[in-house]
Amino acid sequence: MGKRRPKSCHKPICFFFFLFLFLFLVNQHSTALQLHVLHETHLLLSFKASISKHPSSFLSNWNPSLPTCQWNGVTCNTASNFTNITAINLSAQNITGTLSDSLFRLPYIQILDLSDNQFVGELPLNMFAVASSSLLQLNLSNNNFTGPLPTGGVSGLQTLDLSNNMIWGSIPEDIGLFSDLQFLDLGGNGLMGEIPNSVANLTSLEFLTLASNKLSGEIPRALGGMKRLKWIYLGYNNLSGEIPEEIGQLGSLNHLDLVYNKLTGKIPESFGNLTRLQYLFLYQNGLTGTIPPSIFSLVNLISLDISDNSLSGEIPELVIQLQNLEILHLFGNNFTGKIPKALASLPRLQILQLWSNGFSGEIPELLGRQNNLTILDVSTNYLTGKIPDGLCDSKRLFKLILFSNSLIGEIPQSLCSCQSLRRVRLQNNRLSGELSPKIFTKLPLLYFLDISNNQFSGRIDGNKWDLPSLQMMSLARNKFSGNLPEFIRNDKIESLDFSANEFSGSIPENIGSLLELMELNVSNNNLAGGIPSEICSCKKLVSLDLSHNQLSGEIPVILTQIPVLSFLDLSENKFTGEIPPVLGRIPSLVQINISHNHLHGTLPATGAFLGINASAVAGNNLCSSEIISTSKLPSCEKRRYNHLWWFMAVLGVGALLIMTGVLIAIRRRKEAKRVVENEEGIWEVKFFDSAAAKLVTVEAIVSAAEAEESGILFVVEKDEEKWRVEGNFWSEVEELGRVKHANVVRLLGACRSEKAGYLVREYVDGGILSQMVGTLSWERRRIIGIGIARALQYLHLRCSPGVIASSLSPEKMIVDEKYQPRLVIGLSKTTVSSHYSAPEVKESRDITEKSNVYTLGVILIQLVTGKGPMDPEMTVHRQHLVEWARYCYSNCHIHTWIDGSITATAADPNQIVGFMNLALNCTAAEPMARPSSHHAYETLLSLSRTTCSSKLCSS
Repeated sequence: MGKRRPKSCHKPICFFFFLFLFLFLVNQHSTALQLHVLHETHLLLSFKASISKHPSSFLSNWNPSLPTCQWNGVTCNTASNFTNITAINLSAQNITGTLSDSLFRLPYIQILDLSDNQFVGELPLNMFAVASSSLLQLNLSNNNFTGPLPTGGVSGLQTLDLSNNMIWGSIPEDIGLFSDLQFLDLGGNGLMGEIPNSVANLTSLEFLTLASNKLSGEIPRALGGMKRLKWIYLGYNNLSGEIPEEIGQLGSLNHLDLVYNKLTGKIPESFGNLTRLQYLFLYQNGLTGTIPPSIFSLVNLISLDISDNSLSGEIPELVIQLQNLEILHLFGNNFTGKIPKALASLPRLQILQLWSNGFSGEIPELLGRQNNLTILDVSTNYLTGKIPDGLCDSKRLFKLILFSNSLIGEIPQSLCSCQSLRRVRLQNNRLSGELSPKIFTKLPLLYFLDISNNQFSGRIDGNKWDLPSLQMMSLARNKFSGNLPEFIRNDKIESLDFSANEFSGSIPENIGSLLELMELNVSNNNLAGGIPSEICSCKKLVSLDLSHNQLSGEIPVILTQIPVLSFLDLSENKFTGEIPPVLGRIPSLVQINISHNHLHGTLPATGAFLGINASAVAGNNLCSSEIISTSKLPSCEKRRYNHLWWFMAVLGVGALLIMTGVLIAIRRRKEAKRVVENEEGIWEVKFFDSAAAKLVTVEAIVSAAEAEESGILFVVEKDEEKWRVEGNFWSEVEELGRVKHANVVRLLGACRSEKAGYLVREYVDGGILSQMVGTLSWERRRIIGIGIARALQYLHLRCSPGVIASSLSPEKMIVDEKYQPRLVIGLSKTTVSSHYSAPEVKESRDITEKSNVYTLGVILIQLVTGKGPMDPEMTVHRQHLVEWARYCYSNCHIHTWIDGSITATAADPNQIVGFMNLALNCTAAEPMARPSSHHAYETLLSLSRTTCSSKLCSS
């Protein structure tokens, strides 16, 4: 028994030993857990410390007194013994601040989403280097991050979205380190340089978006090795070269978008291998050649847009294989031949736009019967024949655009029941017949109707025009007769054009019910009677053209009650009496024509009459005061003299006065326009600057020499066209010579011979605006925008007659040493950059005040966005910049379209928004919807004086 006692005495020791060991291990685990929690809490609070503002108070419970897993936006994984933070989602909380690297250091983080906030500053340069290997999804899109892309990579990362920020620099070569990446979106930034070939290392990538940057160079051929790619979006860059054939190896590709680049060459034949492709967008490039036949084997194709290129050839009947096609855009190319009949057999076809090509023949007779058409635009082609009867069989057609063809026949009766129609443009064809009481008279959604310049005839005053949504109607240049039509149930009409028809009767009194009317043109008809007093109810009327009719009576004083009336044409009528003096006091009236009536009395010496052109008052019995020198009317004072005294005076001194006047005129003409003969020939020379007239010689002009020794510097522009026409050249030169404004380069003189014509302008020390935009601060861009608008207002309103600025573009504008813009105004019909010209100028080549305003809008867009027009070699439809801006303004984050280089210098973003808002108004498709240059100038001044009006903020 003595031997067993020691053994039993060890049991308490063992018990306490194991108990101690257990407590030690538990304490160690608890300590490690506490340290882990403290580490994560510290990282979260470090991130919160970098936040300057969180208006939603979403982060108000980020407090150490609460467990981190209960904090808003924080998700934890409690499956293991440790409580790990695995996800942080602070999306769309309007958070402002900078981003530190603390969140990337969370050891078990898998999802980090800070998108749709107001984060600023550069991305942490080490964020990928310190990021946890557990990170799977990173979304920092739609913020205001700047600076370069951080280098490094996270091998396990599957989603990387940095889109719609202001990140600049190039895409790092080590982008290929993200070996497991499936989704990559770097779009909507300011990235430059070429796409690195290392992107091909992302063999797991399914979605690639690099759109809306400034990337250049060629598309890497190595993309063809990324077999899992389903989506490629490289649009809105400066990529060049040909589209790689290797892209045709991407058998999984569903969506390919390469729009708005400078790609050339042909569409690859290999695209026929993309059997899963549903969306193919190649528009706004410089592609040439024909559509490869293999394209028509893509039976899954839903949308095909290859518009605005230089493609040619015919569209084959093979298009019938695209049975799933819903959208087909081929406009703005050089396609020829007939529109394929097979298009009528595509059951899902909704949108068909073939405008601005060379298509001929007839519109397929069965088009619309088996389709699901919503939009049809085949305008500006060489189409003949009749309008097919079944275009609206889908009952969904809302846009029918057929203008500028050679279509004949009557409008199909089926269109009268097309209740879905909203926009109809059939102008500039050879359509004929009468409009039955059912055609276009009872369509509830129709807001735009233009059937002008056809051969329609008959009366339409018996029709009940029940068009509650109508905003614009043009029946001009047809052969309609009878009374003017009257409208019922309409309070939205803004523009009516019934000019150049055979309408008779009087202007209907219910014209006053059209409270939104802005433009009324009934000129060149046979209307009689007076101007109805009810017209004064049209408080928004801007333009009123009643010219070339048989209207009579006195000019009514009630016209002065139209507060925004700017253009009034009463010429070629039978108006009598005196001109109401108050007519000249309408502050908005800038242009008036009362010529060839039976008016008498005194021409008012106020408002628009002060600078009125002589042709606008001719053909009456009017006189004027001495202060109106442009009207060329006799002085009213002289008419009070005794006729006998006047007769005797004429007999006594008439001959002397005539001879003296002739001599003075000859002398003045010689002074104004000298004739100089030298070795080059005989030159006509005229100067508008006295110093230049003394110091500048013809030899100096022809040789483009600068008269430095005389203290005069000048620039010579050789005119290639107008010099040949004597009358036009000198009349326009004299008009430009009278222009003197701080924002316009002065014309010092001109000379002309039988061989050439030259314009001599003052030398302005400065830079070309188009080359400087990217280097200017917002304040200087703002000043330049105001200066351009100020110059246009002066040219349009202060010059008599008004001067239209041709060749208006940033390439023709100089920014002087004080950063003031100086416009170089050319002669009319000077070649106009199609990139800046209004849509109507491309058709008519006529530049107007409204087209000047359109150009102003494009320039304002360029000042705000920093983006200029696309490749100058592309000559088709300079709409891309405007359309892009309009889309971004309506649908994108503000910092996707504001030039990133001005964000830091802009004191008030709302001011920039206001500039863009005005720019989009100036670039409205319809000229009458654009503001005047005066209104644009006043708006820009107002934006500069106030930070944000209520109207601007709400828009």
